[in-house]
Amino acid sequence: MIYGIRPLMEAIDAGKEIEKVLLQKGLRNDLFAELMKTLKERLIPTQWVPKEKLNRLSRKNHQGVISFVSPITFFRIEDVLPSVYESGNDPFFLIIDRVTDVRNFGAILRTAEAAGVHAVIIPTRNSAQLNSGTVKSSAGAIFKIPICRSENLKVTINYLKGSGVKIASSTEKATESIYESSLSGPLAIIMGSEDEGVSGEYLKQSDIHFSIPMLGEIESLNVSVATGVALFEAVRQKQA
Repeated sequence: MIYGIRPLMEAIDAGKEIEKVLLQKGLRNDLFAELMKTLKERLIPTQWVPKEKLNRLSRKNHQGVISFVSPITFFRIEDVLPSVYESGNDPFFLIIDRVTDVRNFGAILRTAEAAGVHAVIIPTRNSAQLNSGTVKSSAGAIFKIPICRSENLKVTINYLKGSGVKIASSTEKATESIYESSLSGPLAIIMGSEDEGVSGEYLKQSDIHFSIPMLGEIESLNVSVATGVALFEAVRQKQA
């Protein structure tokens, strides 16, 4: 973590990858205004929190600002997609919608890397923090697979669709089983949070809706397990 306004600005100028910045509610001064301008220009995620939360995180003089340095460098999907096409491969992406549990997120990254996914796309907000727990649960995969942050997943999905990539979403409401769905060719699979699944607006954008057959009494799978089922069914179809 980085504490204070000036140290954060120096870290940004030095090229450090900032994952998220916590800002004290009501904080206002000239230096803070300068920081906010920089954060907006660099599209760095911010969150307004009470002073008490910052004090719980650190007893240091944080000046109302605590930031988290990312263990990785984020990629831009606009750079990754063309390079995949240029290499002669069909793009294979995973979009993670509001998965906030660090262990699940790490496990998903590990599976995605093993399945040959070209990049994982996450929203800038409502996503698991990238920390030592993520690194451990991913078994190091976090350093081997490009992770792209999206300020607006709806816009990112439209960009992928416009570039010839099919969008397939996992949903329990789908009438078609994953084993009946066509997952070959350029593809992006969306997996949603365990509580709410894939957001309705992203389901509307999707070309394919699939479900995973459940034969026992349990009605759903852990999201990391479900992601593994979906990715490797796509792998099977691509290799058929």
